[in-house]
Parts: sequence; structure tokens; C-alpha cells
Amino acid sequence: MTISEMPTTERMTAAQRVLAVLEAFDQDHLMLTLSEISRRVGLSLSTTHRLVGELRDWGALERSTDGRYAIGMRILELGSLEPQGMRLRDVALPFLGDLQAATDANVHLAVRDGHDVVYVESLRARNGARVLSRLGGRWPLHATGTGLILLAFAPSEFREEVLASPLQRFTPSTVTDPEELRRMLAEVRRTGVAFVKDSITTEASAVAVPVRGPRDRLIAAVGVTIKAPGVSPHAVLPALSATARAISRGLGAPSAAGRPPSAA
Repeated sequence: MTISEMPTTERMTAAQRVLAVLEAFDQDHLMLTLSEISRRVGLSLSTTHRLVGELRDWGALERSTDGRYAIGMRILELGSLEPQGMRLRDVALPFLGDLQAATDANVHLAVRDGHDVVYVESLRARNGARVLSRLGGRWPLHATGTGLILLAFAPSEFREEVLASPLQRFTPSTVTDPEELRRMLAEVRRTGVAFVKDSITTEASAVAVPVRGPRDRLIAAVGVTIKAPGVSPHAVLPALSATARAISRGLGAPSAAGRPPSAA
């Protein structure tokens, strides 16, 4: 249930009001003032102030030095306890750490949620490229390397649904033309690798590959973001591919273990 589907504020239960405050935040509204939350939710400023205070005390919201609020780590920690996500992160984290050490780059592990890619793990390199991704953050599938992997190997009906929807442009290099994206996705399926450059932020290149599980079902995507110009994305591909194979093997992917996929 989204904010628009909830009852009017007068008929909301206490729990619905709390959830409405949390749902005021989205990819386009990562940071909000108290007044902005009040307007987006449709609650009085005094009620919003009380709810936000309680959520902040619990850790569901965090307050920045400029007075704006953002989703807190407590929510992200709870999200990571989702069974599949918890298993994925537990298996992947040691290998992601090794990948970051080997490449000195930003490393991401992502899954698909609707038309978005969601980062279930994000390791920042001290001198890495400037990135906007963070644990629990989400971006449109078409705009990131990990997103292109998840979109390329999704069912064709879903791909067409995404390509028929409004495709947001973040930089002049963000590909938003459906035909060009179809060609890119076909190449990703052929090679098993996605490359993007300056798609979310400038001076950053990314490369991503699939992570598979039982029956070689696509589970996630792992990616590396590096400064551009700088190290070629192709230079980090061997380490990235080895990491994806190791994670896939830990998740029971037959191809990563050298076994043929079992019958569905």
C-alpha cells in the first residue's frame, strides 16, 4: 500500500501514519525537511514532528546538520534480514571485500525490486570514484551497470514493460532511447557483462556481471565503479568475474560448480 492508496489522514491508524512518514522518502526525495514531510504525507506539522521524533529516537530516521531527515540505518539493517537478502549478503560479503582490496574500487551488490535496482551491499574505496549508491539505495534499472544485468536477464515481457515506461536521464550520457537499450541488453545477454560510463554521475565507469543461484537462476548482480578516465573497466573484469563465480558457487549455482543445471 502506497501513500496514495492509504485512507485519508483523518482515518489513518497510528501504524499507517508511521508508515506514511517513512514512505514520504523515495529516490527523488532522499532528504526532506519536517515541513516537506508534513506536506507529502498530509499530516499536521505537530503530528509530523511527534512521529518524526519517535522514528529518529528509534533509528528509523536520521537528521543531518542542515536539519533535513533521511532514512536511518535501522531500517536498512532490518531490510537486510529478509531471508534471501540475508543469505546473499552472508555469502557475498567476504568475496566483495577481497574484490575491493584487489581493485581499490567501489564495489556493489544489487538485486531487482520492480523497475529499480536496490543495493544490498555497497563498499566504498577510499580513493574511489564519486558515486551516489549506498546500502539500501535504489536507481532505475536502465541507468546502472548492475541494473542492466538484472534487466537483460529478466523475462522479455518485463524488459519491454520497463522500456515502455518513462526512462529518466541523470547525465548527458544516460541512455534513455528504448532501441539503443534493446541493443545494449542483447549484448549484455551475449557477453554476460554490462559496461556503463557517466550514466549516474560523471567521471565514473562501471562494469557488472550476474550472480546466480540454484538452477542457475539470476539472483543478483555484482559491480565495480572506477574513476574515469583511469583504470579501464576491462582491467577489473577478471577479478569481478571470479568474485561473481565464487558468490554463485556459495549460493549453489550449478554452472559455478561445474555441474549442469538440474531440471526445473
